Amino acid sequence: AGGYHGPPELTASRVLTSWTLALPVLLAVLVAGGLYLAGVRRLRRAGQPWGTGRVLAFGAGGLGVLVAATMSFIGVYQGVLFYIRSVQTVLLLLVVPLFLVLGAPLTLAIGALPRLGPRLDAAVHSRAARLLTFPAITTMVLVLVPFVLYFSPWYAASLSSAPVRELTYLALLAPGFVFFWMFLRVDPVPRAYPYLVGLWVSAAEVVGDAALGLAVLADQSLLAGAYYRALARPWGPGLRSDQIIGGGVLWILGDLVGLPFLAAQFIRMMREDESEAAAVDARLDAQEA
Repeated sequence: AGGYHGPPELTASRVLTSWTLALPVLLAVLVAGGLYLAGVRRLRRAGQPWGTGRVLAFGAGGLGVLVAATMSFIGVYQGVLFYIRSVQTVLLLLVVPLFLVLGAPLTLAIGALPRLGPRLDAAVHSRAARLLTFPAITTMVLVLVPFVLYFSPWYAASLSSAPVRELTYLALLAPGFVFFWMFLRVDPVPRAYPYLVGLWVSAAEVVGDAALGLAVLADQSLLAGAYYRALARPWGPGLRSDQIIGGGVLWILGDLVGLPFLAAQFIRMMREDESEAAAVDARLDAQEA
C-alpha cells in the first residue's frame, strides 16, 4: 500500500468529480469541433440546410464521448483498473466513431470546400479507396486491432507511456470510423455494398467483440501483470477479478453497441428489398399499360 501513487479509491462521487487533462486529445477535439462548426456556418450562409441532429451527433455524441472516455473518471482510472480501460476501449472503438460518422463530416467538407470538395470526392471513389474499404478488410481490422492491443506488449506499453497511449486512442478510433462510414452510408462511400453484406459484417463484428471478451475471461495469466503488480493498488477488486470484470465489459458492452447496428442493417436490408420490389412492380404496371 505504501508504494501506491495512483488516484484514490473509485467511489460514486469520484465518478462525477474526477477529471484529468489529455492535452493532445483536447487540442484535436477543439480543432475538429471548430472546423466542423465553420463548415456548417459556411453551408448555411450559402443557403444549404444542415440538420441540427448531425451537429449534435458529431459534437455532443462523437467529440463529447471522446472527451468523457479520455478525460473524465474513465481517463483518470484507465491506467489503474483493467475494467475501466475496457470501457474506454469499447467507447473509442465503437461509440465515438459511430457518432462521428452520423455527423457526416465528409459530406460537410465536400459542400463547404468547393475547391477541395471535388478532390475529396475523387479520392473517396478511387480504386485504392475501394480496395482498402473492402468489407472483409475493414471488418478484420476492426476485430484484430483490440485483439493485438490486449494480447501483445502494446497494452502494457500504452499503460506506461503517454505517447503510446495517445497513439492507441487513434488506432482504436480509425478502424471503427471506417467501418461505420462504409455501412451507414451517411457520407459518400467508395462502393455501396448491398445491405446483406453489411448485415453479415455487422454479425461478424458482434461475434468478434464476444470472442475478445471471452478470450480475456479465459486467459489464466494477467494481462500486463508486471505493470499492475508494480502499481500495488490497495483498494478495489483483486487483479484477477478486475480482469474478469474487464473481459465481461468487452463482451457485453461491445455487443450492446454492436447489436443495434446489426438491427439497423437488417431493417435497411428489408427496406431495400421493399424498394426494389416496388420498382419492379411499377415497371411491370407501366409495361402492361
